[in-house]
Amino acid sequence: MSTPAVRLVILYAVGVYALFLGVLGYTVGFLGGFGVPKNIDQGPGAAWPAAVAIDAALLALFAVQHTVMARPWFKRHWVPAPAERATFVLCANLTLILLFWLWRPLRGTVWRVPEPGAGALIALYAAGWVVAIGATFAISHADLLGLRQAFLHARYRPPGFTRRGMYRVVRHPLMTGFLIVFWAAPTMSAGRLLFAAAATGYIMVGIRFEQRDLLRELGPAYRRYQAEVPALVPSWSGPGWTWRRRQPGGG
Repeated sequence: MSTPAVRLVILYAVGVYALFLGVLGYTVGFLGGFGVPKNIDQGPGAAWPAAVAIDAALLALFAVQHTVMARPWFKRHWVPAPAERATFVLCANLTLILLFWLWRPLRGTVWRVPEPGAGALIALYAAGWVVAIGATFAISHADLLGLRQAFLHARYRPPGFTRRGMYRVVRHPLMTGFLIVFWAAPTMSAGRLLFAAAATGYIMVGIRFEQRDLLRELGPAYRRYQAEVPALVPSWSGPGWTWRRRQPGGG
């Protein structure tokens, strides 16, 4: 690939990352119900069946995009390697923007937690984002979001299998953080419940696809990891925790 083309891929990846930061900030406000022009409980109304159908279709589109573009066969055949991850992130951003734009609120309150419980859930919501974002740095934030592939180009090598940081406690800390975010709601509207339930279902299905790919790629090493470390919820006792105490450095 020529030098101008390499520079173009780098600019592309940096632009996608900038868009990601904006979408990430909007997502925090969209689900949390603050600081954005339209949150999950705002927007044009629609009859209940139509609203559910629209919202479910938007969530399904996001799930299909993530599932298909994350598969190895898609990565090998459809997108040039230096731009592959950035293109995945771009498509994820665009599907989220579409979701924000077309989302239809569902009226009705499933639960409303009074103080001090409401404050505790807001803090838990913030903690969920800290866990999710922190998990991206435990392996490589730049790799996950497509920057390393673009900058290193021909010299790029994917990060190796790791068990450090949050990955010593759960196998999917990013998803653990998202689950906290989805459900830590002082006021759970019908619309947010639909979002939380559908997103949780997708996470459970997506983990199965991811684990299948990892087992194929890493073999016995990942099978041992599965046996020793829980998927989403930390276990503070048992063989996995004993192993982590004996080998604090992970790896």
